[in-house]
Formats: sequence, structure tokens, C-alpha cells
Amino acid sequence: MGARSFPCLPGLPAPAMSENYTLGEVQVALTPQARFEEYLQSRGMRNTDQRRVLIEHIFSHHEHFDADQLIAQLPAKGKPGYVSRPTVYRTLAEFVDAGLLRKFELNGRAVYEHDYGYPAHDHLYCKQCQKLFEFKSDELVDLRNRVAQEHRFRVTGHRLIVYGVCETCLQAKRRTKRKVDLI
Repeated sequence: MGARSFPCLPGLPAPAMSENYTLGEVQVALTPQARFEEYLQSRGMRNTDQRRVLIEHIFSHHEHFDADQLIAQLPAKGKPGYVSRPTVYRTLAEFVDAGLLRKFELNGRAVYEHDYGYPAHDHLYCKQCQKLFEFKSDELVDLRNRVAQEHRFRVTGHRLIVYGVCETCLQAKRRTKRKVDLI
């Protein structure tokens, strides 16, 4: 799989020259499929057709998803590539354990995102359209590290989700108000 980079967040002004909120690049030695194969072999497990379908589907594009969204994207029962609900849940847990996916809670549901080959980052979450926007901030990491140092705390990672309303939803709300004002 090679390096990946992500564009600046939609709807935000371009950062000043000294600021850069885009996700950087991470070089990886193995594809997600090869990394998972290593994981399975280390545990004496075999790679099934269902596991291959899931890893190929999940890593064919970058998005945040929950198990129900993933199941809805897969072929229906009786069609080639079908994966049962219990197998999806079990395999997602294996992908997390293998370091391929990261799981986090968002509004009471388990959400997954790529972990392997993706840089550490944080999120903005629109409460209206429920979209997650990824960003990376060196200033935020510096602040985290300074606070940890002051408290003699060893950082092993962090997760930040900023809740609010995205520009698209704000504009839609403004357009709706204008129509009402015309009546």
C-alpha cells in the first residue's frame, strides 16, 4: 500500500504558511492484506474467503464506518462475497487486534477507521450530517506533550473529537431561513 496523504478539511480556510492541518504520509512495508496474513499465521489461524472479502472491501477506500454500514455495503446472502453478520463483527475485532483498524465510540456506536498506514490524527464531528473530518495539528500534540510533562505523565496516544456543525450544514440552515423570510 504505500504512503497516503489527505487534503485539508473541506469548508475551512486554507491554513497560513506556518500551519498545516493535513494528514502527513506514513510509509508501510506490507499491504494490509499481507499484514493481516502475518497476524493470522502468528496465531495459527487461516485466512478465509470471508476475511479476504472484508479486508479488500475495507481497504479499497478510506472512510469511517460502523458494522451495520459495512454489512449494508456487502453482497446479500446467497451472492458471491456474502459475509454473515457474526463473521463481520468477529473479523472487525481481529482487524483491530492486528493493528489494521482503530475502533472508537461516537454517539453510542462503535466506529472504525483505518489505523495501519495512516498517521495519528484527530476529528471534527458534525452533529447534523454526522460526518467526520480528519485533521492533524502539531500544535495540539505539543500542548498535549507539555501538559503530560507537567504532570509527569507518559503519553501513549490520544483521541480528540471536536463536536459542532460543519460549514455545509450551516449554509443549508441559512438557506432555509432565507426561504422562510420570503414568505
